[in-house]
This record gives sequence, C-alpha cells and structure tokens, in this order.
Amino acid sequence: MNAPLAHPPKAEALPSAEGVTPVMAQFLAAKAQAPDAILFFRMGDFYELFFKDAEIAAAALGITLTKRGKHQGEDIPMAGVPVHALDGYLARLIRQGFKAAICEQLEAPSEAKKRGSKAVVHRDIVRVVTPGTLTEDSLLDARGANRLAAVAIRKGRAAVAVVELSAGSVDVVACSLEDLAATLASFRPSEVLVPDRLFSDEAARAALDGSGGVVQALPQALGEPVGARVRVERLYGVASLDGYGAFEEAEVSALGLIAAYLETTQAGKIPALSPPRRSGDTGFLAIDPATRLSLEIDRTQRGEREGSLLACIDRTVTAGGARALAERIARPLRDPVAINHGLDAVEWLLERRDLRRDLRDGLRAASDVARAVSRLALGRGGPRDLAAIRTGLSVAEGVAGLFPPGRDPLTGPPARLANCLDRLALSAETGRLLVDLAEGLVAEPPHLARDGGFVNAGFRPELDEARALRDDSRRVVAELEARAVADSGVPFKIRHNAVLGYFLETSARAAEPLLRPTGDSPYIHRQTLANQVRFTTVELSELDAKISQAGHRALAIEGETFEVWRRTVQSLARPLQAVAEALAELDAHSALAEWAEEVGAVRPTVDDTACFEVAAGRHPVVEAAVKSAGDPYTPNDCRLDGSGAGCARLSIVTGPNMAGKSTFLRQNALLVVLAQAGAFVPARAMRLGVVDRLFSRVGAGDDLARGRSTFMMEMVETAAILTQATDRSFVVLDEIGRGTATYDGLAIAWAVAEALHDRNRARTLFATHYHELAGLETRLAHVCNLSMKAKEWNGDLVFLHEAAPGAADRSYGVQVAKLAGVPAAVVSRAREVLDRLEGEKSAAVSLDDLPLFAQSPGWAEPPAPPASSALKDALSAIEPDELSPREALEALYRLKAIKA
Repeated sequence: MNAPLAHPPKAEALPSAEGVTPVMAQFLAAKAQAPDAILFFRMGDFYELFFKDAEIAAAALGITLTKRGKHQGEDIPMAGVPVHALDGYLARLIRQGFKAAICEQLEAPSEAKKRGSKAVVHRDIVRVVTPGTLTEDSLLDARGANRLAAVAIRKGRAAVAVVELSAGSVDVVACSLEDLAATLASFRPSEVLVPDRLFSDEAARAALDGSGGVVQALPQALGEPVGARVRVERLYGVASLDGYGAFEEAEVSALGLIAAYLETTQAGKIPALSPPRRSGDTGFLAIDPATRLSLEIDRTQRGEREGSLLACIDRTVTAGGARALAERIARPLRDPVAINHGLDAVEWLLERRDLRRDLRDGLRAASDVARAVSRLALGRGGPRDLAAIRTGLSVAEGVAGLFPPGRDPLTGPPARLANCLDRLALSAETGRLLVDLAEGLVAEPPHLARDGGFVNAGFRPELDEARALRDDSRRVVAELEARAVADSGVPFKIRHNAVLGYFLETSARAAEPLLRPTGDSPYIHRQTLANQVRFTTVELSELDAKISQAGHRALAIEGETFEVWRRTVQSLARPLQAVAEALAELDAHSALAEWAEEVGAVRPTVDDTACFEVAAGRHPVVEAAVKSAGDPYTPNDCRLDGSGAGCARLSIVTGPNMAGKSTFLRQNALLVVLAQAGAFVPARAMRLGVVDRLFSRVGAGDDLARGRSTFMMEMVETAAILTQATDRSFVVLDEIGRGTATYDGLAIAWAVAEALHDRNRARTLFATHYHELAGLETRLAHVCNLSMKAKEWNGDLVFLHEAAPGAADRSYGVQVAKLAGVPAAVVSRAREVLDRLEGEKSAAVSLDDLPLFAQSPGWAEPPAPPASSALKDALSAIEPDELSPREALEALYRLKAIKA
C-alpha cells in the first residue's frame, strides 16, 4: 500500500434532490457529506453506487454499469458489489488513489416499518476509506507500514506529523524547510494532508511530489494553531498537550490536520493512538527522495521491494518486526550514543546463538497485536483480533522467560533489550485480559462477531443454557416429557404446533383426573379434541419461549461478551501497544544479528569524528546476487576524512564503464545507512564519523511531466547537494556533467568538485570519465585518485572490480561497446576514429580533419579480412586427423621451411 499513487479526482457538482424517491434523497444527502469520495450505499446484501460514482467505479473495477430509475428525465447510472466482496473492491479503488465512503444500514427493515409502511431504513456514513487510513488486513501489506502524513509550515519552520492508524503510532518532526523533502520521504506515506495555500509554494510542492503518496488538500483554517491544538487535545482526551512536550506551532498545525481528517474519515470513532513521539531535525540522517531512490534503500527504482537493501537484509519473522526494521533502515539515527545502543543489542544477540534461535522460534508464533488493537478500538475488529491479542500476550510471557533473570551489568542484556523486556512484563489488567481470553475465547474463532460461536462452553452459564436449548431442544423436551409422566402418572406426549407452541397431549380417558383440577395442580388445560386433551405448564410455556428465542439470545450473549472484551482492549490500548512494540523491536534486533552471522558482517565503530574508513567493504545487495550465481565478490577499501588530516576528503574515481564505479559508490553510501541504522556492516572493519546528510547522484533520469531533461534533473540535484551538504555530510556523485557538451561538462564537474572540497568540505566520492579531473590531486590539498581496474586479454576486456590508488589511463569505451554487442563494423570504425584522435597531439587538429562522415568501405561493410599468406594457406591445407605420424613430421618440416 506504499506504492506511489496518483492524485484522486476532484469532487463534482451533486445532482439535484428535487423530485427523487425517498431512498435516492437519502443517497444524495449521504453523498453531500463526502462529495469527494465514491459512496458505497448499503441496500440489503449489496452496496449500490449511483450517478457519477457508478461510472467511475465501473471503469476502475471492471464491474457492470447498469441503470435504475430516472432523474430529471435521464436514466440514473448504477453499479453494485456484494457486501461480502467489499474489501477486495475497496483495495483496488484505494490503490488507484480514490477515496470511498461507506454508508451502512443502521437499523433493521422491521424497525423502519414501525415508523410507517413507507419509512426508509436509517442509513449513515460510518467511515471514509482513504489510502492513509486503512486498518483491515485484507487492504494492508502486513510487512509494510501504512502512514497518513500532514505537512505544515509556520514562521519559517516546517513540520511533518505522521500517524499509522493501523498500529496506533504517531510521530511529529519539526525541521528546516530544506529538510522537508527528506523528512517526508523517510516516512514513505500513503497519503499526505496539506493546507491548500502550500500548493503555491514551490519548495513544498517539490517535497510533496517526492513523498510518493496521494496528496489531499485541506482548508488552511484547519491548520491554524489555536483550533488545531483544541482538536488534538480532543483526539487524545486531554486538557493540555503540555504533558507530551513543548510543541512548535508548525508541529501543532500538522497534528491538527491529522486530527481533523480522522474526525471526518472515522465518523466520530476515536482511534487508539500513542502519544506523539517528537524528534527534531537533528535526530535522523537526512536522505532526500532522489538519494533514497538512487540507493534503493527500501524500494528499487522500479518501485519494488525485492532487490532493495531492506529486502536483502530482512530476516524478521513477524509482521511487526518487519515494519520496525523497515522504519529503522528508512530513518537511520544521527546520535552516536543511540546508534551504539542499537549495535550493543545486535552484538549481544549475535554472541548468543542458542538464545537467539529460541527467541526467533518463539516470535514466529506472535500475531500482529498492534493492528488488532487498532481495529478493535475503532469498532472494526472481530473475534480473530481478540485471538491475536491472546496469542501476542502469551508469546510475550514466553519470550520474557527466555532471558536470564536479574540484570547483571556485565553479562545481562544491554539497555535497549532490557527496555524491551520491561515492556513485555504484563500488568495486572493485561494479565486478567489474557486469562479471560484464554478461558473464554475458542481456539479458532470466526472472522465476524455476528456469526457467534467464539465463546468457550462453561465461560458463561446463561450462554450454555441458551445454546443447549438452541442445539439440543429435542433432548430437553424429552427430559421434560419424562418428568411430566413420572410426576402425574399420565402417559403424556409433548407436541408442537404454530398456534399453541409446545403442549402436553394425552387421551381423553387418561386426562379425566387432570380435568378435575386441584389447587396445586401444575397442569393447565388448553384444548380438548375428539380423542385427545392438551395441557400446558408454566415450565413448558417458559421453555417454549426460551427455545424460540434461544438462537437470538445466544448471539446476543456472545455479542455482549465480545463488546466487554473489546472495551477492555480499548481501555488497555497503550500497554498492549507497548507489548507489540517490544516484540517488534526484539524481532528487528534478532533479525539483524541473524543476517550479520549469515553474511559475516562486523560491528562498525561509530563516533563523532569526520572519519570514513572501510576495509574490504561489500555491497550487500550485489554480493547476494553475485553469490547466488556462484561467483565470488571482490571487496574494496575506502578511506575519507572530512578534516583532511588522516587522508583525502574527496576521491576522484575513474575507470571503464561496467568496472564497478557505481557499485563502489553506492556500496559505501549503503554502509553509512546500515551503520547509522544500528546494523552490522558487510566488511572486515569500518569506522564511521556520524553523517548528518547523505547525498547520492548516481544514474540518469528525467522528469518529463515537469519539462526537465536528464541533464536538468542532474543539475537540480547537484544544486541541492551544493546548497545543503555540510562538513558532516557524505556525498557520492557519478558522471556529473555528462549530459552536455564535453568542455561544458568538464567545466561543471571541475567546479563542483572544487566546491565540495573547499566550501562544503563533505566526504565525497566523485566518479567521472573526465580524466582531466585526476589533476585535482595535485591542485587541491585533500583530493586523491582511485581507479577501478580492468585488463585487456587477447583483445577482450576483463573487469577486476577492484578499486586501487591512482587514476585510470583510459576508459575502454570501445571495448565495452564490443561486449555490449555493438556490430563489429561500428566497433571497428570507432577504433579507427579513436586511434586518429589519440594519435594527434597538435592543438591545430580539429574534428573537421577527421573523415567522420565520409563514406568508406569500412563503414558500410565489415572490415576486409587480412591478406592471405603462404604459411596460413599451408596450415589450412593440413587435415591432422588424416595424417600418419611420418606424414605429420614431414608437414612440420614443410611449415618450418616456409618464410612468413
């Protein structure tokens, strides 16, 4: 659900309600409440769609478009979907960027008839479904977060508020305007709310376009701080937000937009949300959208998870753990102390293989507690969500028991793991909930509470009685019949009809004693027929009523039990979410330890210096692909120092195409991401001075929708790097200046390299085919040259994928063209032109001197075969398989005698 989505269509004018039927008037009234959403109008076992909604849905979902009735002389377009299939159709609509409003029947038709024969069943919108407010498992990616974000700008400061409604988490980040795009992209929201006035702000629009989610414009008034604060306080049910922290105006505005949107889309239902977690602009490594895409951190450039860094390292065994790991990789930390706390946890688990195995085995049974709690709090959950909570709490108890008791500061779990274990400890209330669910909820409950059958026998005696009457009424009637015969001595038979219900029947002669009633006789005469007499008793009358109502009563009791449990979960939402978060964090830590052991990753040394030192580093994704093909991976060293004291701060990387320059650049950038995410790194050793901003300009791309060529996009991204990079940043650049004339490109690349070295002073890897840039090593104080090695062997080019000191002597472009399958005639002509260009040293020689466009036999046809020779002719005439040993010796002497 996190794939980039298109902007939804704008709401159109509603049809007039004049002269329509009562039901259609009800539809139009509901539609007016959500004019920009497709309205699903419940009518019995179907959700009906009318007018423009029907046309849009028919086209988007491939369902039949028909018509029903007339409006102002025109047919009313109509489409419909079955109630039981709603989720599947909703998922398809939401993925296309639409909003959907669900209008439910809120009473039974029988209740409506009590108001009159022509009364219409009461209906109303119970929720508005949007990309960022999904909670159903069928609409969500279990291993990916689904976030609703809001953006606000106040007094020159920006803020991003983010809620994951399906799990109840809330984050708010205040940042500079320059970091807005990076902050928003780090959350990868499915939907972004923004005050309408910000659409005229070019910087804000660029950040919104890079977010990847549907953008929803809201009235500017909803972001005003005073009203926004009131809405947020109402959302959390508090008198003041001061207990959650000192929020900036922009933060309050962004949270207010979220609160207003939830009030509208959830139709007044209050979700179970955690207090907002605040993190300033110094809390996380800033990675702008272009860099995130270039490095393929959590999605490839095709928008797929498979092939990304996240997919490569993900060894989690729970859905919550997968989401926690994804957040960790998407938002690496910037504080060395916090980073090392995460590394401590991974290292502790890595050293304890048996404990880690038992922990992962235990976690495999865990359910998605966070999403179950959210659904139950919003009134959308069912018995299976209760079962998920029961399973999660049981797993929490089991996992906590795996760790040694006591907290030895030397051998016990580090602070991050200890904090998880503290949150796994069940309070008295959550413990009672677990006991109730263990005793009262069946092992495999149904999906819907209205179906019943999810409460264990013996948990509620009145429910057992109702079920017995419903399921075993014949046995109950037979027992009562036998007791009546024994008590009265009359051969009774219990019968039933629609008029009398259950009654006791016997022959007229046998009934004579009972027709002379005494004061204490329990038998009440009901009917006399020709040969039979019928009686009833108070007990039988009550039994008749109970049996007829037993099914309804059983469902009602189960519904009441479910509601009690649901409200308990709602009241315990925060501690239950804490348990879910602890399980997810343990899964993420143990998964990183598992991956580290699997690939031989090591703990990086992360400090507050400006160093970047990697020994035998490896690209995690490329290495996995290469090894799966059975080939070895060539590791590489890299050393940079922002201060310039220990080594260069900028390396010029040269070498032929396909030799691995881009992989080398991305590899080192990804090692920064892994290290600051608290993960081990695939290398022999690594030391990293913490990075504040990561920039990558690797690969070509254009933006045709905004009229930007590849070169223009390159310059825009380069400008962002030059204006935002600091002396704590890490920059990788590939082929800057290649999209324009040779000398223009060389000049731009030269100036950019100088600026990064002199002004930004960022640690930089600068790959280029402009070999003239190698001269910067002698011109600038802190520049060094690296080259990707290649060798020519028998006319072919062999890539060694090894980065070594020094500049490349040539680019081997013609050889790469040959490897790519360029026709031999073209390769031959390219060699001819290259030899001429390289052979001329005089500045007076120009391209006009070269017959580039002159027709030559070698251009239109493959090169002529070399001239024949006597030696080759004689050798070709020999058939080795037909020669005797003596003839072979004689042939050898003849060949030796021939002069070449």
